[in-house]
Amino acid sequence: MKPVVFGEAIWTSLPVPAFLLDPGDVIAEVNPAAESFLNASARSLRGAPVFDKLMIDAPLDDAFRRVRSDQASLSINDVDVGTGDLKPQQCNVQIAPMNAMPGFVLILMEPRQLADRLGRAQSAKSAAKSAIGMAEMLAHEIKNPLAGITGAAQLLSMNLGGEDQEMTDLIVAEARRILALLEQVEQFGNLRPPACRAWNVHDLLERARKTASIGFAANMKIVEEYDPSLPPTWVDGDQLLQVFQNLMKNAAEAAGKEGGEIRIRTFYETSLRLRRKDGTAALPLHVEVIDDGPGLPPEIASNVFEPFVSGRENGTGLGLALVSKIIADHDGWISVDSVPGRTVFRVSLPLAPKETVNEED
Repeated sequence: MKPVVFGEAIWTSLPVPAFLLDPGDVIAEVNPAAESFLNASARSLRGAPVFDKLMIDAPLDDAFRRVRSDQASLSINDVDVGTGDLKPQQCNVQIAPMNAMPGFVLILMEPRQLADRLGRAQSAKSAAKSAIGMAEMLAHEIKNPLAGITGAAQLLSMNLGGEDQEMTDLIVAEARRILALLEQVEQFGNLRPPACRAWNVHDLLERARKTASIGFAANMKIVEEYDPSLPPTWVDGDQLLQVFQNLMKNAAEAAGKEGGEIRIRTFYETSLRLRRKDGTAALPLHVEVIDDGPGLPPEIASNVFEPFVSGRENGTGLGLALVSKIIADHDGWISVDSVPGRTVFRVSLPLAPKETVNEED
């Protein structure tokens, strides 16, 4: 029994756990996010008293009475919600009356972890946009005098020898390194909007893997764990290829000269939904690039997708920032989970529209 005020699509696409309770506080319906939250099927939850399935550290009996009598919504922030089997999570809980279904109430729970994560992501994107805009202007202004310095140093080196020439060679080498950095910065501003079409994500991963295996990851063992049943995704192939190459390069650099293992995993999972201007969108296609390196330094782990944040000496901090920008432009999601010995970068992508699947090649 879906709430009559919701359409089927809206109910199933709600990004937070939702519970419809009948007048006796028995669970009448749950959405897919609630199934994931409780790690239980809708069939096993329907007909169960809500307090048999949810342990909420708040006086909900009184809250339900007030919502039903006043016919007004009520919010309770920062309460612990558990299931008895799983560790409690801090959530914001909203309880609303169902005007078209007398006596029924709707419970929406937003885990604080999800709210904080989305908030940090929005803040990071805003900060990244400002930082990159400033850097682009600086890059444009710096490149011309830098070219003059490089040229002057090259002219000087023609009439010098010994240690003096070594110094001019160093000036030229460092100027070229700075120029390469500036060109990376400018790449953010020059990145065209994605030209999306239907792609088999495994085709792109294989191209990235082959490039990695004969280049920067030649000393690494690369293991594929592909789900062959994945449907096509809706992306710009060239830009997503760049994402996968950057993530594999990052994994190879984390391992160092001694090498290690890169594991590439794909799977289908429907619980992640992002809220966009045109509604919510599911991101069911997931790609993980996993390395067994030392892990991210704790002080940068939460900011690793921001520009100029790097855990490596002489790192520019632009590779992952560019990856994040590309994924955001595709209305996707990227996250990282890192502990010593295992770092997982996960890219979550949308499905290709059904009418475009035949365009895949």
